Amino acid sequence: MKFSIVTATYNSEEGIGHALASLAEQDYPRELVEWIVVDGNSTDRTLQVIKESSFQPDRLLSEKDDGIYDALNKGVRMATGDVIGFLHADDFLAAPDVLSRIACALRNSGADAVYGDLQYVRPLPSGDFGIVRHWKSGVYFSKNLKWGWMPPHPALYIRSEIYEQAAIKDGCYFDTCFSCAADYDFMMRILSKYGIEPAYLKKVLVKMQVGGTSNRSLKHIMRKSKEDWTVIRRNKIGGPHTLLWKNLGKVRQFFIHQ
Repeated sequence: MKFSIVTATYNSEEGIGHALASLAEQDYPRELVEWIVVDGNSTDRTLQVIKESSFQPDRLLSEKDDGIYDALNKGVRMATGDVIGFLHADDFLAAPDVLSRIACALRNSGADAVYGDLQYVRPLPSGDFGIVRHWKSGVYFSKNLKWGWMPPHPALYIRSEIYEQAAIKDGCYFDTCFSCAADYDFMMRILSKYGIEPAYLKKVLVKMQVGGTSNRSLKHIMRKSKEDWTVIRRNKIGGPHTLLWKNLGKVRQFFIHQ
């Protein structure tokens, strides 16, 4: 089973090293891991950090893009693996056995997708990371979509053929009219319209450094909520209570650290 891991970067020199190192330490066979880097024409040392590493991308594209979802679309189109996942520039895989565990879960379950848990972390003076939020996904039930449930996108790995089924206009998978909710739209689409039933791997798969696009300021939180509401209406799943519980559900994540 071959993985395609897509990383979108833009002026990411401070975080890309952690993402890169977490891929390099995976115990999954290197020949079965395709790392695709889609860079938005960075002006800092992002590309230099990558090129100086012993772990090199299998495909690297650096050109001006129209935002992160445009970059992710490019990455998916370049992917040749059986399973596609995303490792954002400020994220890193939580343990060396993450890809091995995902592969095992896919084989044993026969599911089209596997998801796990995610932790938001903050760098500590010691050089380690402290947990800020723990996103415990829980077992998937389709009825919970109406109550704002959704797996963390960076911890979701999907068989490549599902992307082809869920493609939208112009061969895209993520709608670039959104600035921060195209992943929610994509997941809502595959889980409702295409009836994908993902398997839950009860394990922290990804650690995300705080300050991401959708949670770094009140302005971005308000924009995210507005786009989420558009997604809910577009996919005809739930209503105002869906958006309310999607946001309220995050509160408990600050009090669960394992």
